[in-house]
Amino acid sequence: MQRSTFKVLFYVKRQSEKSGQVPVMGRITINGTISQFSCKLTVRSSLWDAKANKAAGKSFEAQRLNEKLENIKTNIGKQYQRLCDRDSYVTAEKVRNAFLGMGDACRLLLQTFDEYLAGFLKRVGKDRAYSSYDNYRKRRNRLASFLEYEYRVKDIPFKELKRDFIEKFVVYLSSVQGMRSGTIHSTIKKLKLMTYTAYKNGWIAVDPFAGFYVKAEYAERRYLSASELQAVMDVELPNYRTGINRDAFVFCAFTGLSHSDVAKLTHADIHTDDNGDYWIIDKRQKTGTQFRVKLLPVAEMIYKRYKDMHLSGDRVFPLKGTYNTLNMSLRHVARHAGLSFNPTIHMAKHHTISI
Repeated sequence: MQRSTFKVLFYVKRQSEKSGQVPVMGRITINGTISQFSCKLTVRSSLWDAKANKAAGKSFEAQRLNEKLENIKTNIGKQYQRLCDRDSYVTAEKVRNAFLGMGDACRLLLQTFDEYLAGFLKRVGKDRAYSSYDNYRKRRNRLASFLEYEYRVKDIPFKELKRDFIEKFVVYLSSVQGMRSGTIHSTIKKLKLMTYTAYKNGWIAVDPFAGFYVKAEYAERRYLSASELQAVMDVELPNYRTGINRDAFVFCAFTGLSHSDVAKLTHADIHTDDNGDYWIIDKRQKTGTQFRVKLLPVAEMIYKRYKDMHLSGDRVFPLKGTYNTLNMSLRHVARHAGLSFNPTIHMAKHHTISI
């Protein structure tokens, strides 16, 4: 096995001299990789020995500077050894970042969550739905609230996360936030994704939450009966916007489309066959899988109602707001239709199975 070459040396930037003082710089070299950094120190230009890489002489000024440089070198050596014990490939930049506090030890939980959200948002409209992004954002905010509540901090390094952190988080979600087990289960999954990301990227040696699991207890899924769906279809509603949301709900019930699929549905996705029947040919927002759905008479009637509206982006339905906004609107529909429960747009998707 080839021996690793590791070297730390110091030099000064004479071109940056001010009032006879020059800044001291450091350079780390490991197997041909080089990384430089500022030592945050200055020295009199005449005192610096370029060959020895330190201050010349035995004056108090020289001894004090050289002692600080030796401490820097020792600390860099410790970071190098720590990384060698953990990683199979160590570079000068990795060691420099660890020494400066920019590396693994300083990786923060919410910082990483925010980076994940930023990447997720860029994919919205392509292979991710905004409702999914909004769900992750809300879980992130729950986590931020917990950090303030339990630890009085804005963020926390991954290295400080222990098993009791996630256990306290579950108690907080249940007792303070009043969440049910299904929502807690979903929130914990997002947190565990962050620690797994940290482990996968080598920011922590062990995933502190590996093996931790919250059992989700879901209520039995509710379906609309034919008479309940008919009541939703027939009810007169007080405003235009609620009517649009009702139509989208009924359309999903007769096509099996999800909220994200119906929200992005365009007229270009709907085709007419030789018999004059309408078909939706599109790809699922969530999976990218192509699907074909024939419009039954009710769905066809709703489609024709919006066919000539000429909405922006060629969309079929003028839906506004998020998944949760639509569900709030459906509560008003349920009240006017005399339903004893609150339907959701997700319920409409699964209703097609029971028609």
